[in-house]
Amino acid sequence: MTIDERVEKIIAVLDEKKAEEIEAFNLDDVDYIAKRVIIANSLGGKHTQALYEHLKSKLKPEGEEFLGADESNEWVVADLGDILIHIMTPEYRQRYSLETFLDELQKPHT
Repeated sequence: MTIDERVEKIIAVLDEKKAEEIEAFNLDDVDYIAKRVIIANSLGGKHTQALYEHLKSKLKPEGEEFLGADESNEWVVADLGDILIHIMTPEYRQRYSLETFLDELQKPHT
């Protein structure tokens, strides 16, 4: 499976469990710790954890390896090596505005 097919699968798994505002960033041309970053909103604390557990239960049997995770009720970041998945409450997403950071990374610097 290509990295883009893996990203599509992750998005589908998140979507089936009601994650919201799912975005994927392609960072192939950027010096960053991952090639893809996926950001999704949860509906709240317990939903954040439930989404993460659902991802693991669906993706591990398909050979996806979770190298590590940092977990709280408001935010989970899962490290799949070349893909990082951020699941967070809307409040945390707004506070940390990862999209802005990732968009800036993608812009060519002159």
